[in-house]
Order: sequence, then structure tokens, then C-alpha cells
Amino acid sequence: MMKTFLIKTTISLFLISVTFPQDSEAATGVWCVADPQIPEKVLQAALDWACQQGGADCSLIHPSQPCFLPNTVKDHASVVFNSYYQHYKRKGGSCYFHSAALITLTDPSHGSCHFEYIP
Repeated sequence: MMKTFLIKTTISLFLISVTFPQDSEAATGVWCVADPQIPEKVLQAALDWACQQGGADCSLIHPSQPCFLPNTVKDHASVVFNSYYQHYKRKGGSCYFHSAALITLTDPSHGSCHFEYIP
């Protein structure tokens, strides 16, 4: 009787693990980027917050650093938003920035500018 119960339980757990997909983020990668439809002044305010109070790594967008070019608010905000999101998503941080950012499943890295992904 106990052996039958253990076998049924094992089979059930196996079926549950096969039926439900694993975390899709881990399988594909998820990045946080600036929403291109948001006005520059809103992006700049969110970028300033992320760099000054949010704890994002903003060193990559400094002159002569890999993500300085293109030198636009949208591009800089994308790098910084992603830095914040990757480092704080497991601690309750989000990719919101007062509606200035959005999630993408496509790696936004370009040239020497690598957008970090932390599973």
C-alpha cells in the first residue's frame, strides 16, 4: 500500500514538472529598455533617479565607455534601466520607471555595448 502511494506520488510530481514550463525568463533572457514612445524629459527624469538614488550602474554610459554611443537619452536610459532591473529584479525591483520602460525578450546589446542579463 505504501509502495503504491510512493509510486503514484512520484509519477504525479514528474508529470507536474513536465506539464508546467520552467521560468521562461531563464530560457530566453529578459531585458529592460526605455520605451521609445516616452518623451525625452520623462526618460531623463527616470534615468537621473536610477543613477542617483536607484543604485543602477551608470558607468557604462560615461564618455569613452562601451555604451556611451549612441549618445541619446533613450539609449542611455535603456542601458541604465536594464542595469537596475537585472540587479534588483530578484529583490522586488521592476522595469517600470513610471511607465518609461518596457520588457524585451530580444537582447538589445549592440557593438561593444553589452546589456547584462542575470538569470
